[in-house]
Amino acid sequence: MTSEDSVLVQVQNLKKYFPIYKGLIVNKHVNDVKAVDDISFDVYKGETLGLVGETGCGKTTVGRTILHLYRPTSGKIIFGGINLADLGENEMRVMRRRMQMIFQDPYASLNPRMTVGSIISAPLDVHTSANRKEKQDQVQELLKIVGLNPDFVNRYPHEFSGGQRQRIGIARALALSPDLIICDEPISSLDVSIQAQVVNLLEELQERLGLTYIFIAHDLSMVRHISNRMVVMYLGKIMELADRNEIYLRPLHPYTQALMSAVPIPDPDKARNRQRILLEGDIPSPVNPPIGCNFNTRCPIATEECFKIDPEYRELTPKHFVACHHAEQFIK
Repeated sequence: MTSEDSVLVQVQNLKKYFPIYKGLIVNKHVNDVKAVDDISFDVYKGETLGLVGETGCGKTTVGRTILHLYRPTSGKIIFGGINLADLGENEMRVMRRRMQMIFQDPYASLNPRMTVGSIISAPLDVHTSANRKEKQDQVQELLKIVGLNPDFVNRYPHEFSGGQRQRIGIARALALSPDLIICDEPISSLDVSIQAQVVNLLEELQERLGLTYIFIAHDLSMVRHISNRMVVMYLGKIMELADRNEIYLRPLHPYTQALMSAVPIPDPDKARNRQRILLEGDIPSPVNPPIGCNFNTRCPIATEECFKIDPEYRELTPKHFVACHHAEQFIK
């Protein structure tokens, strides 16, 4: 999964800034919210790339920018060898067939005035010339694939539970047979018992249809379960990227180490003997991030260099990338 032929998405030096304006009569551009600030990574065909970090670190913005729901401020998003920034509106519409999104809130992402059949067939209405009978058959097949009764086509979203609504959202995302699906915290608003069912469904669909996922979540244990590799973000930047087991067993960034120390362990003896890393202070504002390393205000090993120079995002060990001046000391 490391050859160039197997790369589906290349994100290169991606930035997404949201401008801040001030003034009642004349809007003056005074600053920017640096939601995503110069990040790079690849997504390989058939893999699940986990994207984790605290609330406000830019995870969802990364997903929406890859899909060009947000236009990037700068940088490149190369999908299947095509730079999306070079595409016009009509060309981008064709490209959207190959990438879809499962949204976080199954209660807000489905139109309450539309039937389930209309919701799932909406992508088919826009992107295909299939007749009514063909679309009806495809919608019923999609409902079967996600584990719902195909006779539900004429029901409305309020008649379903949260887990069933998320399955409807998954069916809608599958309607155009995409290559890439961005899962934006698809289980965070569901009951714990339902979360496992939805994750198992996503894994079954990936194996069956050859899908590629970017899985955005807060639950580190769940991300380890479903992902092949993990990206750890903090304040708009990537702190660390590696294989999921490498991240859990040998984290090289102090922020990743703090995150992993907070993951519950089912063994009470191991949990009792484990050392928790408690970070002090709050996350700085993305409007005015710190000079140097973004993590320097909370890092337990920060030195003078960390407050002056932004650390290089580098491959410290094979396939293990980290942005830290002092990560070498953690290599075992």
